Amino acid sequence: MSSVVKSVLFVSTVLFAGVNFADNSRQGLQVAAVSDGFNAEQKYMASCFACHSTGAAGAPKVGDGNGAEWTPRMEKGMDAVVTNAINGLNTMPPKGLCFDCNDDDLRAIVEYMVENST
Repeated sequence: MSSVVKSVLFVSTVLFAGVNFADNSRQGLQVAAVSDGFNAEQKYMASCFACHSTGAAGAPKVGDGNGAEWTPRMEKGMDAVVTNAINGLNTMPPKGLCFDCNDDDLRAIVEYMVENST
């Protein structure tokens, strides 16, 4: 079998493997149920703690005594800080590492970080 045919078969198999024939009509209901139980502290610990606890790559640290690190950022306003969290900034990727977070979730996480950095 030629390498072209093998490549086409491989690509077709990979693409077909990603097809989902399941009934997803209830998917929105499941997502809403998960969002209702959102916990900003837990998401921060799971997705943001690694950089924001140490100040890695210039990330503003979270915790007592770190309010000064947030001051210049908050002078731009909460919306600007949340926009940076959504779109990414410098070495922080879009959404940080919270790939399943929506914009409201990210706002809640940013608010949690700022409120816990005095």
